[in-house]
Amino acid sequence: MRALPQGRSLLQDLKVTILSSTTLYPSEKTERRSMFLSNIDQVLNFDVETVHFFAANLEFPSTAVVERLSPALEKVLVPYDFLAGRLKVEPGDDGRLIIDCNAAGVELVVASSELKLEEVGDLECPNSAFRQLVAKNIPDNGLALEDRLLCSFQVTSFKCGGFALGICNNHITFDGLSFQTFLQNLAAVASNRPLATTPCNDRRLLAARSPPQVSFPHPELITLQSIPHPNQHPPSTLLDSLSSYLHSHLFHLSPDDISALKDKAKTSPPPAASSFNVAAAHLWRCKALASSTRSSNKLSTVLYAVDLRSRLKPPLPRSYAGNAVLSAYATAACSELEAGPFARIVELVYKGAERMTDEYARSVIDWGQLNQGFPRGDVVVSSWLRLGFGEVEYPWGRPKHSFPVGNPQWDIILLFPASGKEGKGMNALVPLPTEDVEKFRSLFYKFLARDVVN
Repeated sequence: MRALPQGRSLLQDLKVTILSSTTLYPSEKTERRSMFLSNIDQVLNFDVETVHFFAANLEFPSTAVVERLSPALEKVLVPYDFLAGRLKVEPGDDGRLIIDCNAAGVELVVASSELKLEEVGDLECPNSAFRQLVAKNIPDNGLALEDRLLCSFQVTSFKCGGFALGICNNHITFDGLSFQTFLQNLAAVASNRPLATTPCNDRRLLAARSPPQVSFPHPELITLQSIPHPNQHPPSTLLDSLSSYLHSHLFHLSPDDISALKDKAKTSPPPAASSFNVAAAHLWRCKALASSTRSSNKLSTVLYAVDLRSRLKPPLPRSYAGNAVLSAYATAACSELEAGPFARIVELVYKGAERMTDEYARSVIDWGQLNQGFPRGDVVVSSWLRLGFGEVEYPWGRPKHSFPVGNPQWDIILLFPASGKEGKGMNALVPLPTEDVEKFRSLFYKFLARDVVN
């Protein structure tokens, strides 16, 4: 019933041929400037890949889509001038990253597949082969930092008339909410409408205080003294795999499952038992207990992003076009996660987000001014539930499916809306070493059972 088909065969070769590659530049002259990057931006120097699948539209074959998309991109590169820029290391001793807004451009790749969309497989199930639908910002032979694209786009047509829009952007450019705003603006311009929202590009709104004031302990952050600067190394404590090779596995939470988890959490404070909190608590519990390295007295820490826009004083503009998220955390002993009660685990997740006040967030930002380090947790949950990528209305319609291309080497659980044949609810893409898969699967369904009260 809840179980997704096991051992499903995922197509590995999408038979994609690259037809053309074009560099696009802002449609108007933009002022060359250096964009300040906050301490949150500094540690997010890695690429995020998303794929957006569209059904066939007789009015918009893929050639017409490219004809609309290309000038629309050139127009939005004016208000989003940083997207056409390049990263640079700021002169000085601290080696901070900045964006040189030099109008060097973004890339638009046009490709075709020999397959029909229905032959690609279950679009509800993210597949590493979907990376063939996304142009790389950094080619395999590498590039100097100052030559690397910050964003690229790929339109891949299928034999049925459907197509995929793949986007690869450096995480420094956007967080999830600002990326959704960018997509809405791109769709509006492609529809010959004005921008839906004027982006706020002032990242000094999240600058550290002078002098920095670290007013809280931050056990969720780890200092890496051996790394000269984050731009020379990805945020490995958050992204690197375990010693064993990770494989991604898809697990579905139906609306009934989510209701059952909420029932188990009903003794927690009323705001605590949100859909995200109960799902995150459930996944945290299962992943921590499935680990072959766990012991009953071992502490487990879960990390999950919290949007700062409404939490700061004064609030950030909703249109803030940068990274305005920090990692909330919750910690518990494995024995507590195993024995329950589940309501207590949910409450820990809830309190982790509640901890993210203005003063706490400023303390984290100031910590980043004094230290070189990253968030650290053994379980990381990245929620795409409220980003609304699938609700963006392009001239050719809304995406059938829109989701991240998960990297199997990143130990991050991706949580995103479900809408396919398994029904509505949530899907969780969980990276696991081979030795932990069956244990996780067993715990996942055991703790969903209606007669398990803890």
